[in-house]
Amino acid sequence: MRILFLIGAGSFIGGIFRYLLSQCVHAKFFAKFPLGTLIVNIIGCFCIGLFFGLANKINFSNEWKLFLVTGLLGGFTTFSAFSNDTVLLFKDGQVLYAAIYIFSSIFLGLAATFIGNAIIKNI
Repeated sequence: MRILFLIGAGSFIGGIFRYLLSQCVHAKFFAKFPLGTLIVNIIGCFCIGLFFGLANKINFSNEWKLFLVTGLLGGFTTFSAFSNDTVLLFKDGQVLYAAIYIFSSIFLGLAATFIGNAIIKNI
């Protein structure tokens, strides 16, 4: 039961952060492109790289890993929002924006995860 609470608490916090950051970005930048979700997912990928690098270096407990990665980052990032944003771009006839979004989400997400992990590895 404790594990479920930790994951749930992390998801709650991550979901709130995702909503606030995404809304802030959407309010300030180009509204037709889902920049908020992209930024959230890139930050989440970077953080997961950091957390996994730290977990390997300082031996996080399983509870911390579940809270931070499954809960917090799982609640913060969301593949379903990425998928929905992409479908909406296609439905709106924004094929170029959809392609840019798909490419940048995948490429930048992988790069951010790698960079986050590499930073910790080299400390």
